[in-house]
Amino acid sequence: MGKRGPAPKPTNLRLLHGDRKDRINDAEPVPAAADIKIPTWLPAKARALWRQLAPDLQAKGVLTPWDVEAFAIFCDAADRRRRAVKELAAHGEVHRVPIVDPLGNVLGHRLQKNPWTLVLNEADAQVQRYGARFGLTPSDRSQLRIGGGGHRDPTEDLLT
Repeated sequence: MGKRGPAPKPTNLRLLHGDRKDRINDAEPVPAAADIKIPTWLPAKARALWRQLAPDLQAKGVLTPWDVEAFAIFCDAADRRRRAVKELAAHGEVHRVPIVDPLGNVLGHRLQKNPWTLVLNEADAQVQRYGARFGLTPSDRSQLRIGGGGHRDPTEDLLT
């Protein structure tokens, strides 16, 4: 049987949230300091989201070189979600569409779920799952308490 319950918060988020000291792993491996680069496979609009969020996450010690792929997945999912919303809006947010064969012929009066609805649902799930890992959901953010007006370096606690 796998681990039960919600996934544990990263140590830096525990520090930012003000969790009790006995619940913080002070022997956690810490990634070496290195430049964090945007993965080349990210689409342009996902890269824009990366550029918007990554500097602040990196400054708070939440985004490290080890987290690049997970954060890229978050940015990509957010981009897919935005595209799906636009496509649904362009079609009047129709959630059921006729079944069409490869030649473009409508097959009877049967309807199928709009494929963009499926893309939207899957992207929503990924955005929520990965966003929570980086403290990007409203519930995670509402628990943040950063001492010193947000200028505290949470990684200092890891070294003591």
